[in-house]
Amino acid sequence: MTTPLLKVEHLSTAIEEGELLHDVSLEIGEGETHVLMGPNGAGKSTFGNTLMGNPNYKVTGGRIWFDGEDITELSADKRAAKGLFLSFQNPLEVPGLSLEAFLRNAIRQRTGKPLKIFQFKKELEQTMELLQMDEAYADRDLNVGFSGGEKKKAEILQLLMLRPKLAILDETDSGLDVDAVRTVSQGIEEYQKKRGGALLVITHSTKILEALDVDYTHIIVKGRLVKTGDASLVDEINEHGFEQYLSAE
Repeated sequence: MTTPLLKVEHLSTAIEEGELLHDVSLEIGEGETHVLMGPNGAGKSTFGNTLMGNPNYKVTGGRIWFDGEDITELSADKRAAKGLFLSFQNPLEVPGLSLEAFLRNAIRQRTGKPLKIFQFKKELEQTMELLQMDEAYADRDLNVGFSGGEKKKAEILQLLMLRPKLAILDETDSGLDVDAVRTVSQGIEEYQKKRGGALLVITHSTKILEALDVDYTHIIVKGRLVKTGDASLVDEINEHGFEQYLSAE
């Protein structure tokens, strides 16, 4: 039996105010695309942050395995180096650090190898062109003064340049207009189909899913996974919403 890329076993997570995730288990195989849906406040972002090792979220039960290794106690930077990636609903601004410098450093940390500058610059230029990003953004401080759409494009740029084994996309389409969603979706499709990475798409919308081949869909309510199905579950939610799951305990 093939070992899953990500295996979450009976995961529970808490913050100071109390427990947010309750006994969550799921598996993601290499190259698979999973969708995590649920109403606002259901625990979707909590799950993504816990997987990435955000120290604000304390694991109170269960384990997280990634690529055959128990990473439950690892820091976020070590998880990133092993091939985990998390995009944020509201990407942080980092004054004094250009987007290009950030990417160079992140790739070095990810690969542990010296960077071939000419090759890096060529790939950066091609990837920015794919995302319809002005090349001038590479020299600007990371996300400082970027529009919401440009911040999301910058995150997809990081995704494509870093080539993680598993990308967790948290509400990547939030606040984007139709054209920006189309461009970002194109970048995600590039990652999925041509670079072979696995995806966990966290969303309460479905616009960004239209270009993706979804393998599994999970519904989370009140911090618990209440249903797992295939891509047709997305269509069910589009038609009927989450009402039938809101009473789940």
